[in-house]
Amino acid sequence: MKLAIVSHVRHYRRNGRLFAYAPYAREIEVWADLFDEVVIAAPFSEAEPAGDCGPINRTNLRILPQRELGGESWTAKLKLACFLPAMVWDLSQALHQADAVHVRCPGNLGFLGTILGPFFSKHLVAKFAGQWNSNPNDPLSVRVQRAILSSPWWNGPVTVYGNWPNLPKHVVPFFSSALTADQMTLATNALQERNSKESRDILFVGRLSQAKNVDVLIKALAQLRKENISFQCTIAGEGPELSSLEALRDKLSLGDSIEFTGGVEFGRILELYERHGILVLASQTEGWPKAITEGMSFGLVTIGSNLGLIPKMLGEGRGFLVTPGDVNALAAALRQILAAPEQYSEMRVRAAAWAQSYSLDSLRESIRILLAEHWGAPTNNRLQSDSEPDPQPENLASTEVLRG
Repeated sequence: MKLAIVSHVRHYRRNGRLFAYAPYAREIEVWADLFDEVVIAAPFSEAEPAGDCGPINRTNLRILPQRELGGESWTAKLKLACFLPAMVWDLSQALHQADAVHVRCPGNLGFLGTILGPFFSKHLVAKFAGQWNSNPNDPLSVRVQRAILSSPWWNGPVTVYGNWPNLPKHVVPFFSSALTADQMTLATNALQERNSKESRDILFVGRLSQAKNVDVLIKALAQLRKENISFQCTIAGEGPELSSLEALRDKLSLGDSIEFTGGVEFGRILELYERHGILVLASQTEGWPKAITEGMSFGLVTIGSNLGLIPKMLGEGRGFLVTPGDVNALAAALRQILAAPEQYSEMRVRAAAWAQSYSLDSLRESIRILLAEHWGAPTNNRLQSDSEPDPQPENLASTEVLRG
């Protein structure tokens, strides 16, 4: 069975290999394991991959490059409108090649995929990676995508983060993961071997955008500095706010205590989880934040926002919740943990036990069962098309680029 994946994530090619944002790359490998052939309709560049990218290690993938357009300015919106017919044509070329369609939302390409997908296949599946429950600050395009996926037009399962009230039957609470079974074992060992100094070290992992509230973390740490509370903090990630955040750190005289790594490979992220004891991800909005699940797996005491799915993730004594944007609340939570980090050993164990049930292996099996139930497909290793099967899957190079 051939699958078309519609994604807004930028892909890169280096040394004959395909790269993308590392957690996304691991999830695409799961989908590639379930289908004979995968065509990815997404932005593509021959440039050097960003620092937080990783290879997609599968040989049954092709990519059909799509235009990367959009933005908040009127110029960007006008350009998007002008190129819309071409975008529809390009995306249709990818969908026409597949037996099944997987659309990843929210995003401009995902938006088009929700409209076009039902014209090309009866085997549909979507992932909505943002908060499914409505937010007054959501852009109109996000609200429309949510409405389309909720409607009978999208005749396929939609995976969302969290179990929200009044979900349509085809909208399914789901999870995401970027850790393999071997990495879960590494996490267990890190939990057992972390020393007292590492238990006090603070970590942020994520894209440096306004919504992540990294400036709030820096301001909270400035409060602790005034109280002579010692700490070390690592901020791992890249994004549009990097330069302004570095400037804020320097303005508050925290250069000796806060390190920015920029974008780093996922292996380096795992090392950071091993060497730190506290994770802060108090974003303004989140779907299923992989960094929180990963940090919990490694036994980090986690501070997250009191909104969306995070209260369920950190509930029952598995972490701390704060109101996003509240500097004083975040400073208070950090102050409490740093005062006696050894008192949170049971919280670390509870968090790790919960998070380690969400591995890439369990994700693969959950997707396989989901598609079998909704599509009526067999539940063997690879999902089979109900059309006449190919005698032998084509041997595809993982970096083959198709041109529409």
